[in-house]
Amino acid sequence: MTVVTISGLPGSGTTTVAKILEEKTSITYVYSGDIFRKMAKKYGMPLEEFGRHCEKHKEADEELDRYQLEILEKGDVILEGRLAGWIAYRNNISSLKVALEADLETRAKRIVKRENGDIKKRKQEIESREKSEATRYKKYYDIDVCDTSIYDLVIDSSDKTPEEIVGIIFKEIKE
Repeated sequence: MTVVTISGLPGSGTTTVAKILEEKTSITYVYSGDIFRKMAKKYGMPLEEFGRHCEKHKEADEELDRYQLEILEKGDVILEGRLAGWIAYRNNISSLKVALEADLETRAKRIVKRENGDIKKRKQEIESREKSEATRYKKYYDIDVCDTSIYDLVIDSSDKTPEEIVGIIFKEIKE
């Protein structure tokens, strides 16, 4: 049974890498961000507003976490999510935990390329979202999102293609 978690900040390349890894391995890929977006829609809020809502309403995060835990426990999955690695780690789920990193400028450029917009505005949005998430994760779980010590692989995606990153991950899966 193979379980891979892929975590990283917005624009670090997690989605692209997870999708390519799914193609290469035929392991089912699940994106927890889709679940979060559906929850925001269910609550009738834009994503950023829902993130702030979650800062005061732990039950929203707990709902997402329960869903991710169920997915991880079933196995044979690539789970992409900011806390996916932490959920696997804290629940002793055997997995390859991967964290992707990239500097803010690189991440903002990637998001603008994908979604259009202005670099300066995207940087502000990214920083606001990261601050909201860091606040929630510290308050609810005592998790410092900058702590990468629980990950098996920490990869700087700034200077690597998604295919190179998948190659690194695939090599670890094979071992």
